[in-house]
Formats: sequence, structure tokens, C-alpha cells
Amino acid sequence: METTQRTVNGFKPEDITATINALKEDPALAKFQWRARNKWISGGHNRSRIQDFYGGGKEDASRTEPFVVDNAEPPILLGNNEGPNPVEFILHGLAGCMTTTMVLHAAAHGISIDSVETSLTGDWDAQGFLGLDENVRNGYQQVNVNFKIEGDLTEEQKEQLISFAKKSPVYDIVTHGVPVKVGLQEAEAVI
Repeated sequence: METTQRTVNGFKPEDITATINALKEDPALAKFQWRARNKWISGGHNRSRIQDFYGGGKEDASRTEPFVVDNAEPPILLGNNEGPNPVEFILHGLAGCMTTTMVLHAAAHGISIDSVETSLTGDWDAQGFLGLDENVRNGYQQVNVNFKIEGDLTEEQKEQLISFAKKSPVYDIVTHGVPVKVGLQEAEAVI
């Protein structure tokens, strides 16, 4: 006889519980180090390779191939559209992380969601980046995130889902300054 495990929003509640219990038992398992390696191609075009990371108390080997992501600039910013630009990737990362965080926490609370769509806008003024006006910030002046959430949900539940989304790690990164250390890597010797 085949048994089907129940899922909520694509997650198995028992997997969520097991993960939470494992982290409560050994908080060191919650420590992760994410990695990306980037190489400049030409002009505003560069490419990142994302594969290995540390998590769950060990180096992860689940990714046999790297994710390869190009980013570039549109022609108005002197590029050739080889990929989205880095500030657009921030919107992508924010949308993805807030959405995943929302549906995971909803599943952990037994709240079923039919669909979530997110639209984001980021207001940016190139004068800061180009050093034309020192009073203009280099990054976004404002980011707007709007969710369209469907399901058999009350308005209170939808507000609870928004509060879940704000638990997103990328939301935290974007809304609170994160220390970033910048340095030089020694060049490898050519043999």
C-alpha cells in the first residue's frame, strides 16, 4: 500500500519539524557560508560561478555543476545586455528570498497558499554611482515590494504572510547594513 506524504506549499511539514529540531539540538548546524566567484569578461560584462558552500556542519557536495550567471549593463549604461545588471539581481534575490521565506513559514504554520506573485521596483539615480552628485546615494533610493497572494485566506492571514516574508535573509541584508570587507587576493603563481 502506497502512502502519500502531505505537503503544504511544496514542503513536507515533518521535514520542517525535523530541520528545526536538529538546529535546536545543535545550533552549529545553522552556520552557513555561501560563496560566489566572479570574473570580468569585457566592459560591464562579468560572470559568476556559484557551486560550493558550507552548511549543516560540513562542506556541501550536492551541486555537481556550478550555476553560471552573467551580469552586464543595458546600452544606456554602456553595456550590451549580456545579462541583467547587478542591481536587478538584487531585486531578483529579494523577491526569491521573501517569497520562499513566506511560503516556508506559512507551511510551518499550516497555512496553505495557492499562488504568490511579486512585483518589485527599485528607484536608482546614476549620479551617485558616477560621482556626479555626492548627495545622491550610490545604490537604490527606495525599493517597493508588492505581493499578490491567492488562496482561501483572510486579510489577517495575508498580513501574517507579509510578516513572514520580512523574516527573509535577503530582506534583512537589504534593510540593515551588513559589514563588507574588501581586500586583495594574492595572484596565483604561473608555472
